[in-house]
Amino acid sequence: MAAAPIRVLLVEDNQVFSEALELLLGLQEDIEVVGAVGEGQKAVEAVLELVPDVIVMDYRLPGIDGVQATRAVRAAAPGVAVVCLTASANLREVDALYEAGAVACLSKDQELDEIVAAIRRAVGARAA
Repeated sequence: MAAAPIRVLLVEDNQVFSEALELLLGLQEDIEVVGAVGEGQKAVEAVLELVPDVIVMDYRLPGIDGVQATRAVRAAAPGVAVVCLTASANLREVDALYEAGAVACLSKDQELDEIVAAIRRAVGARAA
């Protein structure tokens, strides 16, 4: 029997990017996008409702940013892994994301393969 797909929640305010990512991740046999929200405040609610394995979190979000959202999600659901995607985060911001509990931080312009690999690694990191 095949392993259950990795359940992914997208937290991304750019709808075009979010839809493209959902489509591309959906092509992966071992990944299922279970939902997408456009702001950090909605992330905790979505995590508790959808129970994802991995959250793909944008850094720049309306309201609370990716660091605050990551911290809130990790407090509400310690078993979920957070992979951050950002268009432009400086080193201080990236450090803050890791401190908040992110397991990976990637640039939005990285290859899809790298993003997929980070999601797969995140599940392993979560299990460790």
